[in-house]
Amino acid sequence: MNNNIYETQYDVTKKSKVRDFYDNNKVAILSSISILVIVFIIVAFYFNKIEKKKVELSNKYITAKTYINNKEDKAAIILKEIILESDPTYSTLSLFLILNENLIENQDEVIGFFDHILTSIEFENEIKNLVLFKKALFQSNFENEKILIDSLNPLLNSETLWKPHALLLVGDYFFSKQEYLKAKEFYIKILQLKNLNNEMYDHAQIQLTLIPND
Repeated sequence: MNNNIYETQYDVTKKSKVRDFYDNNKVAILSSISILVIVFIIVAFYFNKIEKKKVELSNKYITAKTYINNKEDKAAIILKEIILESDPTYSTLSLFLILNENLIENQDEVIGFFDHILTSIEFENEIKNLVLFKKALFQSNFENEKILIDSLNPLLNSETLWKPHALLLVGDYFFSKQEYLKAKEFYIKILQLKNLNNEMYDHAQIQLTLIPND
């Protein structure tokens, strides 16, 4: 009987302390709850907005591809708009599609889009290296040796997956200019790499055999 009385008194005391704590800190507790609710709403709204934006960009990208298939000029306009949205996925895909379909003739404009993507989007390292390689590949059609090498230096001086592609690009660039000694230097570097795709080895070896012996 005494134990029951003691337990009852303990429960009442405990509840009283909780009640007192709540009464003394009611404003702070309610404020904290309100802040948490607001933060939750903001975060939910933010992610919902991002998701809607992704869907919108996806639809615009599909529309642009439809215009390309129908040989309509609107494709380039839409793809340019997507690039300027600075989305890691669709902005990059849009630029690559422009390149693949030769939708922009102005070389400076294309380089400008590359620079926009590289400066406004935080890529994973290898994705960024892919964009750098694509930019250099485009530049190799018209830029001089210095600009091309400067563009490729981040790849040539690292252990990225795109290093052998960069070496091969420079080798082929010099080969096309009939600067065979320079081309040979880069082809040999390719043959010195380990665990490389056989096609790259074969291409470098074939190019070396085509270099005239002085």
